Amino acid sequence: MTSPAAPGTPDWQDLAAVALMLDECTTWAVVGLTANTDRTAYSIASLLQERGKRVVPINPGAVTVLGETGYASLADVPFPVEVVDVFRRSEAAGEFADQAVAIGARGVWFQLGVVDEAAFERTRAAGVAMVMDTCPAIEWRRRG
Repeated sequence: MTSPAAPGTPDWQDLAAVALMLDECTTWAVVGLTANTDRTAYSIASLLQERGKRVVPINPGAVTVLGETGYASLADVPFPVEVVDVFRRSEAAGEFADQAVAIGARGVWFQLGVVDEAAFERTRAAGVAMVMDTCPAIEWRRRG
């Protein structure tokens, strides 16, 4: 990425990667999204929709959430996905970064508290933008 992270923040919060995903990408697969309105994934997916993003639920149960058909895996989605937004624990998140690269996503977003440095290095080495340990809601607020 061409813009560094803000001073005092890790490389995985690269401003150019954040801007690419928030400003240019419209189709977001949300890994771990369910119809449970008490979950953070649901509220962030709802915010993404409010901001004009198409949300694609990725969950083994493949349920419809927020009016969008769910899929059991990223490989099952029959159309291009630009960003893979991961709501999984750090130890389980890396495989979704690898799957995002495999399906040709433009970006991978690991939510607040989710960090996998090896997955970050693999994803960036594959030429795919990635941010970790932050949230679209936080980044939109920071940007005004």
